[in-house]
Parts: sequence; structure tokens; C-alpha cells
Amino acid sequence: MTRREYLKRSATIALLSGMGFHETYSLGKLPLHIGACDWSIGKSSDPGAFEVARQIGLDGIQVNMGSEKNDLHMRQPDLQQAHLAASKNSTVKIASIAIGELNNVPYKSDPRTEQWVSDSIDVAKAFDVKVILLAFFNQNDLRNDPAGKEEVIQRLKRVTPKAEKLDITLGIESYLSAEEHLEIINRVGSESIKVYYDFRNSADAGYDVIKEIKQLGRDAICELHIKENGKLLGEGTLDWYKIGETLSLIDYKGDGWMQIEWSLEKDTPIVSGYQHNLGYLKNSFGIK
Repeated sequence: MTRREYLKRSATIALLSGMGFHETYSLGKLPLHIGACDWSIGKSSDPGAFEVARQIGLDGIQVNMGSEKNDLHMRQPDLQQAHLAASKNSTVKIASIAIGELNNVPYKSDPRTEQWVSDSIDVAKAFDVKVILLAFFNQNDLRNDPAGKEEVIQRLKRVTPKAEKLDITLGIESYLSAEEHLEIINRVGSESIKVYYDFRNSADAGYDVIKEIKQLGRDAICELHIKENGKLLGEGTLDWYKIGETLSLIDYKGDGWMQIEWSLEKDTPIVSGYQHNLGYLKNSFGIK
């Protein structure tokens, strides 16, 4: 997108917002499919997630690789085949995969995790997906940990040749700022490293998500998490209409997916709650 086109779109947003159209206007259909994290719909690493997703009306599922307890069982061919069959039967796609267990067994320090990440690339290839989420929270938090950040950079440098060869992206999801994420990407020096952006996490960490999106730009973000912890979409503090407008302004495409995560109030049924979230997100982001 040229600077002239960017400014023209910005002026259009300002004009329509001033006329009171902000709540219904979108810059155009974002080319994104909507899925959900399997752990957020009560089916972590479970082929049953696809049937729940079908009932909700989702396009896809982000599949969790598993836990330390089950030795990241998504590496097992039989479980992979069960997921592929469930996906085919439900017509709900496998959107991407995630290694959530890195929050408990840190990639920044535990030697086992290097093999986990390497093996997850093979799983992604078997599933024909492009993105693997690497989680950096709890025990794996990189904030105020320069030594941990340095170790992560060195480990990523070792695994990226394999990711590049198989055309797989490793997405960093963390509480780091856009600037810190870009520093890691630049130091690793591989197009297979990008940011897995979660708006709620970034806001909770104290960042302005609109500025962050613009700073990262369309090419540094591989996929999106959409959530309001403990609340339905539209009932939290994030301005999803403004976020959708900003994504449209930077011409964001990523890998073509965004995932709804942890957006339910207490005692809200999963299917009806996620149907609300799906409808709200489509309206906010201008998706038919």
C-alpha cells in the first residue's frame, strides 16, 4: 500500500467516524478465516474439537501439540491421522498448531524444548498448515530477562533453517513490545520468525495495540488471537472495530487465520458463547 492510499483510507475513517458510522463501517472485507483454539472450547489436543467447531460455525481449529505429561502427543502419527479424519468429516480445517506447554517447560531454558519445536515443524507439515505458535508466558516469560531472550534467539537460529526449508512460520506470542519483537526477528535473521499477535495480552502488558499493529506492520505478524479474558467479545475494553480498521489500513493478511480464545463469561455455554463471538467478530472486521 502506498503512503497516498494509506492517507486516503485514514481520511475516510476520520470522515465516517465523525458522521457516526464508526460502529458499522469497515474498510472492506478482511481476507481472514475465523477459528478457535481447541483448548478454549474444552477439547485440547482432542479430535472432538472439530465437531464443536462445526456446531459453532467456525472455519478452523488451532490444535495444541499436547503437554509434558503426554510427551506432546500430537507428534504421534495415529493422533495426527485422527485429527485429519475429524477435520475432513466436519469440513472444519486445521488452521495452525501451538505449543502451549512452553509456558510451563520454558523454551528459554529447558533443553527438551528444542526437539519439541523441531518436531512441531514436521507436525505442521503433516497437517499442511503454515504457522506454529510458540508461547512465552508464565515460566517462559521474556520480560526483563535478557539472558533468556538471548538463549531464545540462539535456539531459533538453529531451528529456522528447517522451518525455512518446509515453509513453516514460528510465531512468537509474548508480553514483549513491538520493538522487542522486531529486535528478536531481526537478530534471528529469518523470514520464518514472526509475531503471533494477541491484542488482549498486549493491552494487559500496557501497550497501545493500535500503535503496535502499525509498528509491526503487515509482514511481521503471522496470525492473530482474538479474546477478552472472562468476557464475551464486545463486552471487554478492546475496540474491535478500530482494530479491524487498522488491520485493513495496513492491508493485513498473515496466514489467512485468526483464532478466538478465552472469550466466555462464567457459566456461558461454549457453543452459544462462541456463536456470539463469531458473529460479533465478523461484524467488527467486515467479514461475511
